[in-house]
Amino acid sequence: MKVKVAQDRVELGTLAAAQAADLLRKSLQRHELCNLVVATGSSQFEVLDSLVQQPGIAWDRVCGFHLDEYLGVDRSHPASFCGYLQKRFVERVPLKSFVYLDGALPAEQLLQSANAALEGQRIDLLLCGIGENGHLAFNDPPADFAATSPYLIVELDQACRKQQVGEGWFDSISDVPTQAISMSIAQILKAEAIICSVPDRRKAEAVRATLEDDVSPAIPASALRQHANTTLVLDTTSASLLATATLAEFGASQFA
Repeated sequence: MKVKVAQDRVELGTLAAAQAADLLRKSLQRHELCNLVVATGSSQFEVLDSLVQQPGIAWDRVCGFHLDEYLGVDRSHPASFCGYLQKRFVERVPLKSFVYLDGALPAEQLLQSANAALEGQRIDLLLCGIGENGHLAFNDPPADFAATSPYLIVELDQACRKQQVGEGWFDSISDVPTQAISMSIAQILKAEAIICSVPDRRKAEAVRATLEDDVSPAIPASALRQHANTTLVLDTTSASLLATATLAEFGASQFA
């Protein structure tokens, strides 16, 4: 894992998108088709906005996959990740295909179709973030590190649900679904490259725990330390609790 520290959210998005574009272009030189997993949430606003503007990507050879989604939420809901991705990414680039996770479907039907779509597929690049509780995708602590299926039905913990209210996706915690479909930790770690973008001071403790505490299901995002080709892109506020030795250990690059 490598760490980059940007000055602010905008620079973070630009850095993450530029690296993502470079990885996609290189993958498309090696393969006829490229598989990209995209994430949602406020951490991805600037990343996706910059990514769709990057030059030289043959988007018509890129197949998109969806990292996670609430259960019981259809795409017309303001918090729907399907709606988010359609508006912020899918409608803005001419992808070959995009496999949505339709949260309005019955859970088992959605799980079976999602697993069938991703099973055996090479993931060239995966974009993600880290939750305030250290979750990776919707794998809240304690996460299941042993599950091998591409997707899982998971329970959302109280901290995760509070974060969704705090970010403005729902009016109250009672409105936040208690279950979601999420790509498993094992499947995430199969990606050839991972770019994890984490802005904001409210994520600083989760970032510190991810990099400085033991790799553990109690800190799901700590699993990223087991993936050699992961880049963690922070801003100065999300990196604010990291020790100098930690920044040095992960080769942190500071951008002005």
